[in-house]
Amino acid sequence: MPKLKTSKAIAKRFKVSSSGKFLRHKASKSHLLQKKSSKQRRHLSSTCSVDSKDIKNIAMNLPYL
Repeated sequence: MPKLKTSKAIAKRFKVSSSGKFLRHKASKSHLLQKKSSKQRRHLSSTCSVDSKDIKNIAMNLPYL
């Protein structure tokens, strides 16, 4: 059986935590930051876990993580 290819675009966007959950960065942190409050920018910097509906698609494209 051939080796499975890892989707590099998905590998750059998601990380796996030590407990096995997929982590992602929050959106809206790239530009137009001057109108956002410091609290909002600080909370956008943190990572959050991926929704349960998306885990199957991400895990299919990351076979070796």
